[in-house]
Amino acid sequence: MSEFALPVLYSFRRCPYAMRARLALHVCGVAYELREVVLKNKPAHMLSLSPKGTVPVMWLRSAAGDQVLAQSVDIMLWALRLNDPLGWLPRTDAAMAEAFDLIAHNDGPFKRQLDRFKYPNRSGLASGAADRDEAALWLHKLDARLRAQPFLAGEQFGLVDAALAPFVRQYAHTDPAWFAAQPWRPLAAWLAAFEGSALLEATMQKHLPRQPA
Repeated sequence: MSEFALPVLYSFRRCPYAMRARLALHVCGVAYELREVVLKNKPAHMLSLSPKGTVPVMWLRSAAGDQVLAQSVDIMLWALRLNDPLGWLPRTDAAMAEAFDLIAHNDGPFKRQLDRFKYPNRSGLASGAADRDEAALWLHKLDARLRAQPFLAGEQFGLVDAALAPFVRQYAHTDPAWFAAQPWRPLAAWLAAFEGSALLEATMQKHLPRQPA
């Protein structure tokens, strides 16, 4: 295998975990091969790399030995540590710890509430309203943060913004009229700016699914 073989990213266009990995890869400018996955018919090779079967999965190919990154934040950090032209990585240990705390809440309690809000029947619920409202408590905290500074990361868009925005976007799209009626103007403006950005557009291009192999 060539020492310079491109990294391969197994991805699904609408998955928020895959979205944030692609955001970081785009910003860092690293070349890679994107393999779009059909989630109901996952490639055997992807499953051999990561038996958990979720995207994204990054396959780093090298004559010195292959490496697999199966967590979206690990992919983001790998890319940004190679090249961080926009200064997405927090500059202090305290800022990095704070970013990780926000991401942990997003990927833990908020994501569970989001799933129950979006797909209540999967959890045996008649409605996702209770989980919507529980998740909203945290979004109000993000809104308060955005009242004090332009971005979640501070004065400029950064790692934590890219890591959280795809999930807030999914929450907002679950019930757009309800989301628009809430008194979180800074949060809504932050999300609208993300959704209208060239960055998101560049990372949401459609790709034909790769045939399972």
